[in-house]
Amino acid sequence: MGKITASREILRPDPKFQSLLAGKFINCLMYDGKKSTAMGVFYDALDIIAEKVTDRPSIEVFESALENLKPYIEVRSKRVGGASYQVPMQVNRNRQQSLAIRWLLLAVREKKGRPTSQKLAEEVMAAYRKEGVAMARRENTHRMADANKAFAHFAW
Repeated sequence: MGKITASREILRPDPKFQSLLAGKFINCLMYDGKKSTAMGVFYDALDIIAEKVTDRPSIEVFESALENLKPYIEVRSKRVGGASYQVPMQVNRNRQQSLAIRWLLLAVREKKGRPTSQKLAEEVMAAYRKEGVAMARRENTHRMADANKAFAHFAW
């Protein structure tokens, strides 16, 4: 297995919304241990979202956007008799969340030339509406799993 950290136990909720998910996301967004900068970016993004979506709190929009990004099934490589097969498998809950966060941040970091908070707000809004770069990545993951359904019997 990969490295196991105690981040689950010591994860602090974010100060503004008391949300563990937001706290986790801020930690993932953070570069070089600059947490206050990451928080600033995250809260600015939520403020931008709050201006655009008036009927729901921005933190709810963020949470449902991440919910929309979670993949239910993915392909994993498995070697069977010298051949590698892409075997579709269920994704466990922790991995669903970390994949959703990772894809969202990748989509934000691919975009260039605007403040990160704006890019983040845009991508979260897109995911909330079930579109955008991160959503496309999830769809591709599901499509791959669907295409390789024939190898499902290799799931271990």
